[in-house]
Amino acid sequence: MTRPSKRNFEQYGLEPVPSSLKVSTWKEYAIIAFAFSVNAGNFLVPALAVTQGNLPWLAAFSAVWIGAILAFLCVSALSIPGALYGLPGQYILRAFVGSWLATKVASPIRVLTSIYWFSVQTIGGTYILQSVISNYFNIRIPFALLAILTASLMAYLALVGYDAVKKVTRAFLPILIIGQGLMLFIIVSELKVTTSSSSETSIHWGIFFFYMSLAFVQFISGVSASSDMTRYAISARQGFAGMFLGNSAGYFMTALIGTLVASYYQSTNPFVVLSEQAMSPFIGLFITLSGLLAMISINIGNAYTGSFSLLNTWPTLGRIKSALLFGLVGVVLSCFPSLANEAASIISFLGAGIIPLSAIIVMDYLWVKKGLITNEQLVKVVSGSYKLNIPAVLTFTIMSISYLLIPKEFSPGMLIFISSSIIYLLFKKVIVTN
Repeated sequence: MTRPSKRNFEQYGLEPVPSSLKVSTWKEYAIIAFAFSVNAGNFLVPALAVTQGNLPWLAAFSAVWIGAILAFLCVSALSIPGALYGLPGQYILRAFVGSWLATKVASPIRVLTSIYWFSVQTIGGTYILQSVISNYFNIRIPFALLAILTASLMAYLALVGYDAVKKVTRAFLPILIIGQGLMLFIIVSELKVTTSSSSETSIHWGIFFFYMSLAFVQFISGVSASSDMTRYAISARQGFAGMFLGNSAGYFMTALIGTLVASYYQSTNPFVVLSEQAMSPFIGLFITLSGLLAMISINIGNAYTGSFSLLNTWPTLGRIKSALLFGLVGVVLSCFPSLANEAASIISFLGAGIIPLSAIIVMDYLWVKKGLITNEQLVKVVSGSYKLNIPAVLTFTIMSISYLLIPKEFSPGMLIFISSSIIYLLFKKVIVTN
């Protein structure tokens, strides 16, 4: 493959990727998506379905996996424009929500979300790495220094670009799979899991759908960024298949391990509890290592897609400068562990914008445009003549406020997504836009 720069940094920002570089297969996308899936952050919802929702592990697993699969179908569908036109996801959003909403609202929200998760994942990984270094090597490294080194490495790999994402996830894959295999082996061999354990608690269907909704909401935001990866795909079919299969298989393992560990250990972090239960220190260290590599994988993705969102908001930066700026802010924020303690309020606030926007994007592409973007619409994207999508702006404003007003116990995420979809279609029928 021809390198886009002498220093091997990806240069393509908002411009289309040349056809000569569109060589990635479904297997490569499946590896990337799988590597992104199994991380400590993604274990949280499956585990909470057991520890707080009191669902049997099988019901909890089914709930979150069904919710995630529904989201992955939408995410994979929105990867198709990237493969067809070689453009990043945030740029293509201009065809769905209009240039104003895409650049002034959607991309900034995506930047904040990506930077926050980059920082939180780094903070969690730094604590684990600090503990490993202290326990196994008797060396104490200050948290801030270790966080800066860890975050800088991931930011650099994201700066290199898609080629680095592909190579790193491929290199990590064997360790991730072995680590997951060891985790399942410990659960099955030591706890002797049987099917009878799944019937110890009756299923409350309201709670079942609540956690299904949480899983759906957790991943549906990916619709705004999936094209960032698939712009290098050989074809739309290859990109779609790889993203869907990789995400589905990865979350299958995540949900299975997360619900089993929560059911039998009452823990929300399988990497920690299973490394402690391992038969030998070596196996425990290997499980911890797989957790760290999973964190690095997802964070490279956060930085890579987040920098494109920043670029869509501030096009004059260029790809390199936007990646550098995103990485710099991410490194600085990773030095403040207290950020992780504010997760609930921050996620809730960001969700008020993410959920309505995701619904608008999905409905506009799949329902209004029937999965097709015309040449005329592409010209409008490039020229910036999609100034204002009034139905999208109205829907976003109304439903964002509604999200903040609905009590959390009513699972506002799925409700707002469905309501936003319906309201947007109604507005499209009565309001004429460009």
